[in-house]
Amino acid sequence: MEYEIVKAKENDRKEILALYRMQLGREFCPWNEGYPSDETIDFDLSRDALFVLKSDGIIKAAVSIEKDEDVENLECWDKNLIPSGELARLAVRPDEQNKGLARIMLQYGMDELKRRGFKGIHFLVNKLNVKAIRSYEVFGFNVVGECHMFEQDFFCYEKSF
Repeated sequence: MEYEIVKAKENDRKEILALYRMQLGREFCPWNEGYPSDETIDFDLSRDALFVLKSDGIIKAAVSIEKDEDVENLECWDKNLIPSGELARLAVRPDEQNKGLARIMLQYGMDELKRRGFKGIHFLVNKLNVKAIRSYEVFGFNVVGECHMFEQDFFCYEKSF
């Protein structure tokens, strides 16, 4: 599949929101009708922090780079990696699953954080989400802790650049 990864634009909004809605009800997905929302997209667009993978003009996947204060304040993160960035709202169209798009988006997000001067990356993964955990193992992330947030139990993953 030929694809391009680009910074999302305002005219991608409707398709991105539809992509987010496709995730609702999927196993381990904590999202609901109120999140992620148009306001979430506004926030990401305002920070040039939302990226989409397009093939034949259709958005197949999206990821945001983020700095979430609640996640940032967890005690498990390595203080030597400050500032660290976070990847958030990774979504792949259900009909495009298992084609490596999530890994492509993860790598792109990590590269973008590095370009922006971050020393490392950290994020949360639902403890039961074996599929996601397998994806992250490929990149050599370390599990540095556990937490309970957003009504779920998570592993805390971290890696330096």
